[in-house]
Amino acid sequence: MTKEIEEGKIFAFLAYLLSIIGFLIVLLAKKDNKFAMYHAKQSLVLFIVYIIGWIILAFIPIIGWALLPVWWILMLIMTILGIINSFSGKEKPLPIIGKYAKKIKI
Repeated sequence: MTKEIEEGKIFAFLAYLLSIIGFLIVLLAKKDNKFAMYHAKQSLVLFIVYIIGWIILAFIPIIGWALLPVWWILMLIMTILGIINSFSGKEKPLPIIGKYAKKIKI
């Protein structure tokens, strides 16, 4: 693995673990580390998708409320996938939402 990946692993992990705060930490501390920023952007998209999905489901009586735990579990699985990829040193996009992270220009 390259030095950049090794140095960025912990920050990539923090991006997923701390969500929006983790994204800001990476942005402020490791903006020049492409590996850490790749995962930070995915974490940001994951956070945005989670919030939008939660808001939509929260406003749909009964069915939406019943689906909220499923939504939470799905987002948890995506977070775990991101953490596994970050510790493995892979820049692998998360299913479905990973492609949107590449469009973020920072």
